[in-house]
Amino acid sequence: MTGSPIPQRRIGMIGLGAMGSPIAANFVAAGQPLVVADTDPAAVRSFLATHPDLATTGDPAGCDIVVLSLPTSDVVDDVVLGETGLLSRLAPGSIIVDMSSSVPARTRALGEEAARLGVSVVDAPVSGGVARAVVADLAVMVGGETDAVENVRPLLAVTAREIIHVGPTGSAHAAKALNNLLSAVGLFAAAEVLVVGAKFGIDPATLLSVLNAGSGRNQATEAKFGTFVLNRGFDSGFTATLMNKDIGIALDLAHDCGVDLDIGSALGRAWASATAAVGPGADQTEVVRILEQAAGVELR
Repeated sequence: MTGSPIPQRRIGMIGLGAMGSPIAANFVAAGQPLVVADTDPAAVRSFLATHPDLATTGDPAGCDIVVLSLPTSDVVDDVVLGETGLLSRLAPGSIIVDMSSSVPARTRALGEEAARLGVSVVDAPVSGGVARAVVADLAVMVGGETDAVENVRPLLAVTAREIIHVGPTGSAHAAKALNNLLSAVGLFAAAEVLVVGAKFGIDPATLLSVLNAGSGRNQATEAKFGTFVLNRGFDSGFTATLMNKDIGIALDLAHDCGVDLDIGSALGRAWASATAAVGPGADQTEVVRILEQAAGVELR
């Protein structure tokens, strides 16, 4: 949807990392001027150099809408809360759009604090990864009051294939974590199946075709293994560590809701162990390597 007209308002963007940078680029491509900020000066310089006409640096607190693309709830709180935080400097009527993968309960608490100052919080995490962010094909889940959600919908639409209003503030972050828990289960389970098949002597590409033609197919078999694993690229654009964080958020949510998750809990332990083994910065698909090593096979 990049290039669609959007209402001209003062928009700030905090966070120009792997996801934040292409999302911000989609906003600019639609003709939206941006005030950008990041703790990494090099990221800011790079974005300004690439988008010199519409991107500037400065204090996003002067904007009508401030979009956050940050790694954790701790970082969100550091940026937004406190005596000199973003929230203390935003004008009443402003909207914070948190596109990070944050803890739902903390997002809800942030929304309540912001409401006391006349500021709205919309949580808007995404699904689709860097590749789909680059081509403005993300799925965006949103949580918040209807008026605030509709206010930011035209902006989000230029980076999204689909926008789903999940419910009140915090509900979209809950939905994102639950989605990623299921995504991780699918990836890990598919890896186990393919490893067993390879150990038996079935060509992994052939078994993958069987899965995708049958009832066992899932998003991992359809979009990850052929593209990122069998070619040994392991470059889906989302790290195992970030997935581990989202799995933890989902499992904590289940615990807070009084729900025991047998499969989810087992996956959480297995994923945490695999993440530690592959190391910081490893792609999520690299957890497959740990299963391969244990079985003494390689999926090619």
